[in-house]
This record gives sequence, C-alpha cells and structure tokens, in this order.
Amino acid sequence: MIRVTVWNEYRHEQQEPHIAAVYPHGIHSQIAQFLQAAGFSTRTATLDEPEHGLTESVLNETDVLIWWGHIAHKEVDDKIVERVQQRVLHGMGLIVLHSGHMSKIFMKLMGTSCDLKWREADEKERLFVIDPAHDIARGIPESFVLEKEEMYGEHFDIPAPDETVFLSWFEGGNVFRSGITYKRGNGRIFYFQPGHESYPTYYNEIVQKIICNGVEYCCPRNNHYPVYGNDKNLFPIQGAVK
Repeated sequence: MIRVTVWNEYRHEQQEPHIAAVYPHGIHSQIAQFLQAAGFSTRTATLDEPEHGLTESVLNETDVLIWWGHIAHKEVDDKIVERVQQRVLHGMGLIVLHSGHMSKIFMKLMGTSCDLKWREADEKERLFVIDPAHDIARGIPESFVLEKEEMYGEHFDIPAPDETVFLSWFEGGNVFRSGITYKRGNGRIFYFQPGHESYPTYYNEIVQKIICNGVEYCCPRNNHYPVYGNDKNLFPIQGAVK
C-alpha cells in the first residue's frame, strides 16, 4: 500500500470563516479523505506541528508527500526543507498543489523564481490533456471545466518540464501549463495547478482522480541510489601512481 502524507500550512481555514465553510477540517483532511477512499494509506501534517509534522520518522514512512501552502511559505524551517529535498532525491515522490509553486521546497528543487501571473476573478478554467498516454491522464477526459478557479497564467518561470500532462485555458484569456512533471535524483515530482482555497476544487471527482493518478506515478521505484565521492577503479590502470 502506497503511504501518502498530505501537508498543508492550514492557515486560511483557521483564519477565514468563508474558507473554513468550504474546507471545515482543512484542505489536507479533504485530500486525505479521498486518497484513503481510493486505497492509499494516508496521514496529514501541518505547519504548526513540531517540525511541521515532517519528522525524520514521518518522512521515512512516506512514499509520496503532497504539499499545499500559500501565505506562510516563509515560516517553513529551512532545515525541514533540506530534509524533504534529500528524501525526494533518494526516491520519495512529491506532489505540489496550486500556490505551492512558491513553496521553499518547490523553488529549491526547481532552481528558479517559480513566479507567474495570477488573478482572482471567479473565472472558468478548462483543462486539456496534452499527453493522453501519460499515467497521470489515465481515465481523464480530453478536457474538463472547473466553473471557478484562480487564474494562473504564463509565463511560469520554471525549468522546462520533463513532461507536460495538462494545459489550462482561463475565461479571461490566459493559458497555463497546469500539470507538469520532473525527476530530481531518484524522485518524481508532479505539479498540479487547480486548488485555490476558497473554491471546492478538491471535491471535484476528476481533480481527485488526477491526484490519485499522480500518487501512483510519483511513488518510489526502489531504484538504487548512487554512491558519490572518490571512487576506486574497477580494473587496473596502466601507469597509475601507487
């Protein structure tokens, strides 16, 4: 059974009643609930827990980490970010959702500003499947509509993705690479754009299916992690200094 930890800064839901009305137990709980129903072993972690809920033991027991953050990116301890990065490099999967594009961990793994255009206007978003053969697109229609979402628009300042799975068009005219993947070390990363805190996006069955597919895609393959540093020769080297 794939073990998933859903991390959420969990600030909007506690501070803003209209958001708590959408996610009364937090975005993390809603995501964990549908993942559990899909057969994954799930746990949650939040910013205000000791070590942000991401202790060594928790991460060592996590196959895929899901990350949602927005207004408290700077409050995440750099030591925890380093810990998560090392786990990703060694094979743990990472799914970054919506405004997590500006999280310390995503920016550290990308090496760019990860900035973009945005607009809150209750506008319609249509997502198109760009790579229908991709595992994350399994069972997903060629396109589907979210009636209200926050607009994210190009240019998205990220390295060229390894794969682009989804492309979005917004009612106001912008387009966005809304579902992309990367490999870093032995780890797989999936960034998925929908999920503004004031909209019920994570109740949408297609969005839920995409995230479930993303968990399966990002789960570790148990590949051997390389040994780095000074290396002994495998065969004699003629003329080598002893």
